[in-house]
Amino acid sequence: MSQESEYGAGQIQVLEGLEAVRKRPAMYIGSTDSRGLHHLVYEVVDNSIDEALAGYCDDITVTIHDDGAVSVADDGRGIPVDTHEEYDRPALEVILTVLHAGGKFDNKSYQVSGGLHGVGVSVVNALSKWLEVEVRRDGAVWHQRFDHGEPEGDLERARDLEPDEETGTAITFWPDDDIFETDEFAFSTLSNRLRELAFLNSGVRITLRDERADDGVREETYEYEGGIREFVEYLNETRAAMHPDVIYFEDEDENIQVEVAMQATEELQGSIHAFANNINTREGGTHLTGFKTALTRVVNDYANENGLLNDLEENLRGEDIREGLTAVISVKHPDPQFEGQTKTKLGNSEVRGIVESAVHDGLGTYFEEHPDTAEAIVAKAVEAAKARKAAKKAEELTRRKSALESTSLPGKLADCQTRDPDEAELFIAEGDSAGGSAKQARDPEFQAVLPIRGKVLNVEKHRLDRILENDQIRNIITAIGAGIGDEFDVEEVRYKKIIMATDADVDGAHIRTLLLTFFYRHMRPLLEGGYVYATQPPLYRIRYRGETYDAMTDAERDEIIEEVCDGNPSQVQRFKGLGEMNPEQLWETTMNPDNRILKQITIEDAAAADKMFSVLMGDAVEPRKQFIQENAPEAEWIDI
Repeated sequence: MSQESEYGAGQIQVLEGLEAVRKRPAMYIGSTDSRGLHHLVYEVVDNSIDEALAGYCDDITVTIHDDGAVSVADDGRGIPVDTHEEYDRPALEVILTVLHAGGKFDNKSYQVSGGLHGVGVSVVNALSKWLEVEVRRDGAVWHQRFDHGEPEGDLERARDLEPDEETGTAITFWPDDDIFETDEFAFSTLSNRLRELAFLNSGVRITLRDERADDGVREETYEYEGGIREFVEYLNETRAAMHPDVIYFEDEDENIQVEVAMQATEELQGSIHAFANNINTREGGTHLTGFKTALTRVVNDYANENGLLNDLEENLRGEDIREGLTAVISVKHPDPQFEGQTKTKLGNSEVRGIVESAVHDGLGTYFEEHPDTAEAIVAKAVEAAKARKAAKKAEELTRRKSALESTSLPGKLADCQTRDPDEAELFIAEGDSAGGSAKQARDPEFQAVLPIRGKVLNVEKHRLDRILENDQIRNIITAIGAGIGDEFDVEEVRYKKIIMATDADVDGAHIRTLLLTFFYRHMRPLLEGGYVYATQPPLYRIRYRGETYDAMTDAERDEIIEEVCDGNPSQVQRFKGLGEMNPEQLWETTMNPDNRILKQITIEDAAAADKMFSVLMGDAVEPRKQFIQENAPEAEWIDI
């Protein structure tokens, strides 16, 4: 009999204070990858936004420094520096070193706040190599520095406050590279979130500065007096609006503030974003449910009262009415209940009724005052309902056809042996040539291959009935096995890695974008769950003295040739595409889990992603032309 391992009180570890954060950082910030890194900035910015919501802050500046640090400065009241009675230490030090210490639990200092868990800035301190804080309040400038979460010294009174100097707080932190997988802050990622915050808090000025550029400081300022009305206009810049003005209404009940802005467009894709206390509730919640319920009721009531549904013979569904609708719902709640620290779903039951009432009254009044717009919205929804019915018939036909076949999986799919989605991988390969090589190269135990020919349908421009007529799309839907659209069930996914294997050229990039547009519009949980990847095959293979080296870029090729091959390689092979690789090369470079490089595709910001797909794949040419000119300045645009 084997000796039992010792398990008693002595084996129970108690992690105190910030030690617990450093031990399990993902519990507090979600992950230690790029998302977690940027979350540090958001936690600090949220404190400044809370000051703005309380009416004490107008300006917030976020600076990415060239030494890897980020600073967040505001003109609020400044973090308190007087002594905390319970801890006998300055309140500032307590806030930065004690979890769940903050002024947001009793609604006295802050009526509304996003950082309700009280772990925000202390977590940032815990996960930083160093953190410096400068506070301007109580007639002085105060300073303290922290080393891996611990005070490096006492809080110091650095100098007296100048007579015209404003109060405020400035926090500078250097993320700990022993904890984070990357220390590279992305300007675009921060820009999207800060712009969003400026839309959600009208009148607050937020400036983002980047000191890393060789050609000087890059700086953008976001300030929107129109608030979420301007947010909707921004989202609809690339869409054709059905009415010129943005429908806007607000309400307040039980200290819960509700704002709704919406505008119908001629497009097929809707864009609805819900926020609670400035937090993007990606999984929705009671506020989004209340909005959808009231929207469906108001539109159906208007349509029935005015005899606009005669040729439909049934009420409109919510999905019909939301087709092409852009909306932003923002609620501010003194005591929001979020599901988990990641705060992706609002759970307060009372919010649903308050939002329903606001939408019912606000939209009902608007329709009475603007009958032409109301009728146009109903007509668009009726058209969508007819297309939905046609799509349903197409789906049923597809299912009936599959049931008659010997197998329900696409004929071109070379499936894998495992039935465990966690282990299974699906390679969607561009072209029969690459598909053939991939089928020979793969490990059939866990790797499946589905070749697609040519460019798949651009789903941004078509309704579901037309999409389901496309063989390539149908094959992808059937292979993944989880349905499509509102009926998509991520629990039924047959592969937890869906890998786009396209060439590293313009055509490959276009096919990848078409696939991503399809996944985003009709299988978004795949992206939200981190199931979608893109291969990163090498562009070059260099041989020297019997050894093989792969290069992803021209610069990497030149570096290998000069530093490894002494300027004299035996062979430099350029891969034009996956199809020209033999199976052995394809396995070594692209499919072997030990060697390959995969890029995981995720959604950092739903609103920014939504707008970008509209720019790249929508009907409007001018925004796409502008995007290409701004992002490829060396390219020459020729009008033909």
